[in-house]
Amino acid sequence: MDPVRAIADALLYEGYLLWPYRRSATKNQRRWTFGGVYPRGHAERHPDDSCTMRTECLLESGDPARVQVSVRFLQVVARQLYAGSEPVRELTAGGTRYLSWDEAVEREVALEGPGRAPVAVAAGSAGERLPGGAIVRSWEALEGAVRVGAEPVGGAIVRIAVEIANTTPWDRDDREAALRRTFCSAHTVLRAATGEFVSQTDPPERLRAAAAACRNEGTWPVLVEGRRVVLSSPIILEDHPRIAPESPGDLFDAGEIDQLLLLNILSLTEEEKAEMRDSDPRAREILERTEALTEEQLMRLHGAIRELRTAR
Repeated sequence: MDPVRAIADALLYEGYLLWPYRRSATKNQRRWTFGGVYPRGHAERHPDDSCTMRTECLLESGDPARVQVSVRFLQVVARQLYAGSEPVRELTAGGTRYLSWDEAVEREVALEGPGRAPVAVAAGSAGERLPGGAIVRSWEALEGAVRVGAEPVGGAIVRIAVEIANTTPWDRDDREAALRRTFCSAHTVLRAATGEFVSQTDPPERLRAAAAACRNEGTWPVLVEGRRVVLSSPIILEDHPRIAPESPGDLFDAGEIDQLLLLNILSLTEEEKAEMRDSDPRAREILERTEALTEEQLMRLHGAIRELRTAR
């Protein structure tokens, strides 16, 4: 997989589902906490939940018309179980238990160079038949836009600005319901065909003032894979982040230590594992992957030396 995509995916699903990965866990009943771009009507009532996200960074000796911008986010999808035509909280079909809950689907908007691209997702639903019942997944309409601008700063430096705006209609005061019309876990990837981006974390002295003037709201841009790519996310990272080669896969708890989280999963009771397995397909994948780990794979997570240097 593209290493940039791997890091972006880890951030996209950060907080999607948290340990102990069960529907009944309180923190999993208050999900989608990272990188939300909320409907404007909700943001007006709750200013801490912004209806926009803005990224600004500097491009040196490059053509802004050849900067590719990709905005990705998750949209909440309601998963409702039916026994016949009756909605139910859970259903056992074909020996497998299914739970009504929320999932998410990935959305992406892309454009090249300065301009505007709409976010337009029509409301819809999709059914999946089960013995004696069905799963119906439904989602609400989303409206908004991604705008990309370029402003000369001086010399060969251009400031690239990307703004994500959610204009989905909303007139209620219910945050959980508003999340269904939110761009959740939103982040931006910028790729320069020519020139190089300047680090916002550690810019060269000659560009510190210009970098400090960049306005980033709800997001943090870092260099990825050299200086041709910027990843801007709601999670604060260092320049050139990497997925640890020892990591066996996504756990959606990027701030946790893989080894401890995996040991916690293995220590769940059989009843807790059953709920984890039935709560969400991605949770089931985590459980199956964890239970299949060998002792050698677990020991690789015990620690790794990345670099040795002389202490002064």
